[in-house]
Amino acid sequence: MSEVLDLMYVKIQNNQVPLNWTKVAYPSLKPLASWYKDMIQRLDFMRNWLEEGNPNSYWMPGMIFPQGFMTGVLQTHARKHKIAIDRLSYTFQYMQEEGPDEIDDKPEDGVYVYGLFMDGARWDREN
Repeated sequence: MSEVLDLMYVKIQNNQVPLNWTKVAYPSLKPLASWYKDMIQRLDFMRNWLEEGNPNSYWMPGMIFPQGFMTGVLQTHARKHKIAIDRLSYTFQYMQEEGPDEIDDKPEDGVYVYGLFMDGARWDREN
């Protein structure tokens, strides 16, 4: 067995992402099992987007560079309404829907996103 395969074998035994995989994948600190599950979800999301067109809502944690996506959203809005992009800013609206399955249509302007989370806090829907 080569040294690369041996190192990969040890990492897999320890539920860690092998180094030769991380060189060609997105950065993550997750253990191997969680990383693999996350990778499959990312691939499914991107494949559906590619094959079926723009979704009604976008899974933000599934994007490697979400800042680029959000800049694209601003650019689309600026072109549609003929506004200089540097005059735009983001606004957010919390919705009653709990997941992407509950979103039936795309918004007229902007995008719906899901998958965001708070660390060290909780959400109170009533207040």
